[in-house]
Amino acid sequence: NDAPTLADFVAIACGACHNVGLRNDGTVATWGRSSDGQRNDAPTLAGAVAIACGARHSVGLRNDGTVVTWGDVTDNQRNDAPTSAGFVAIACGVDQSVALRNDGTVVTWGDVADNQRNDAPTSAGFVAIACGCWHSVALRNDGTVVTWGEDFQGQRNDAP
Repeated sequence: NDAPTLADFVAIACGACHNVGLRNDGTVATWGRSSDGQRNDAPTLAGAVAIACGARHSVGLRNDGTVVTWGDVTDNQRNDAPTSAGFVAIACGVDQSVALRNDGTVVTWGDVADNQRNDAPTSAGFVAIACGCWHSVALRNDGTVVTWGEDFQGQRNDAP
């Protein structure tokens, strides 16, 4: 068991075989498998306010609105991550990630095999984001939902 023993966590996230914990001081701890850098590539992340995990990658959101990624790069889980500031929320699917900007737009990166990126909305007005395995969802400020990515189980076409 290599889980941290400290009790000052305020958020947790799980990938396929790794875990990330956000401490109340804005640092992160990682434990579990590290075959794709899920642990060894973890940054010394200060000022973190949110964390998310994909299958073999992780994302952290800093209090300055920047995004940090670590772990697997096989499907661009890290290489295409945004380098600008202004983000307020993050989410991860298996091989894709989504970040919400403070202007209500979304940015996606990672795998494109199932349209996780290609069909992402380009308009503004979003207030929340979430990811499933190979699809993502965004909530608009008017209460409507936009979905993109894989649709083999109705994740997109069956949306209300």
